[in-house]
Amino acid sequence: MAMHNEAREVILARIRNAYQHPGHRDGFTDGAAAYQRTGMRTREEILDLFAERLREYDAHVRTAAPAELASTIGSVLRGGSPQGLPWVVADGFPAAWLAECPVVRAETEAGVEELNQCAGVVTTCRLAIALTGTLVLQHGPGEGKRRTSLVPDRHLCVVRSSQVVETVPEAFARLAAVSARPLTFISGPSATADIEMTRIRGVHGPRQLIVILVLDDSSSTGLAE
Repeated sequence: MAMHNEAREVILARIRNAYQHPGHRDGFTDGAAAYQRTGMRTREEILDLFAERLREYDAHVRTAAPAELASTIGSVLRGGSPQGLPWVVADGFPAAWLAECPVVRAETEAGVEELNQCAGVVTTCRLAIALTGTLVLQHGPGEGKRRTSLVPDRHLCVVRSSQVVETVPEAFARLAAVSARPLTFISGPSATADIEMTRIRGVHGPRQLIVILVLDDSSSTGLAE
């Protein structure tokens, strides 16, 4: 009992000390976290890192110049449409990018059942994070509603090279103006594991993630497709 009371007094003393000195804990002073807040890599290195991280997560990555984007999207959609199922395209997705695509279905025409039975969904994103291989969707024009990015079995996302930042803090700085709006963070295809560590895909979202990285005139990537 004496030992129990002693431990209790130690805990209470620490609580009292924390209230009296909120900036100090047992001799340690709170300060700014010492993690990387700004990028250190070149633009080419950032894009290479982004593609590398995505592939580590089993995502499929293709690169395209702006002039090649329509044909690249068309190639992906034609090659990934089992049994001729249509792809659903997010409302506000640039029409010019679909110039060489097979028949697609507009998001406004797709309910949950259509999303569940389509070949996949085509969206853009708000931005992307190279260090974590993450896509961030704000669900604005071209990005689709939240259910649009979660229900289909495949997700094709077009990312412009200018949207890729190196670090998470840089991403949150860009997102500060829309922080009150719903955001979806995607790092690779949906996957989870049961108690026996059997990996299962598609439980919480698409089983296959395809990213087309659009390189502007000043960007390039040495990673092979």
